[in-house]
Amino acid sequence: MDQKIINISTSENKQMVNITDYVKKFAKEANISDGKLTIFIPHTTAAVTINENADPSVKQDMLYSLKKISPSYKEFSHMEGNSDAHILSSIIGCSQDVLIKDNKLVLGTWQGIFFCEFDGPRNRRAILRID
Repeated sequence: MDQKIINISTSENKQMVNITDYVKKFAKEANISDGKLTIFIPHTTAAVTINENADPSVKQDMLYSLKKISPSYKEFSHMEGNSDAHILSSIIGCSQDVLIKDNKLVLGTWQGIFFCEFDGPRNRRAILRID
C-alpha cells in the first residue's frame, strides 16, 4: 500500500483545481501494474470530482451551477457562515476511486481529476492511496 499527501492552495472562495498530473505522477512512481487509487479529501467544505479536462469553461459552468444549487443564505444557522460549502462538499463527495492498469490511471480521453474548493481561499490536502 502506497500513500501520499499533496498540498493544495486555493485563491478563490469557490474553485476547481486540476490535480490530475499529481495523481498520475504518484501512480507512476508507485510502480503498481494493476490496482485502485483513492483520492480522499479530509475537509468538510471541499470535495473531489472527475470531469471534463479539455475545455476550461466546464469548470466555470460547474461552479456556476453549484452556486445555484446551494447559495449562501443569511438564514443558515451554522455560525461560521459556510453552510453552502458543507452542502456542496456532501453533494460532490470527499473521495474518488480511479483504476490503475499497466502502471497508468484508467481515465477517459477528456477526464481530469479536480479538487473542489467551496470555502476558500485556503491551504488544503488531498490524500492519495493505492490498494
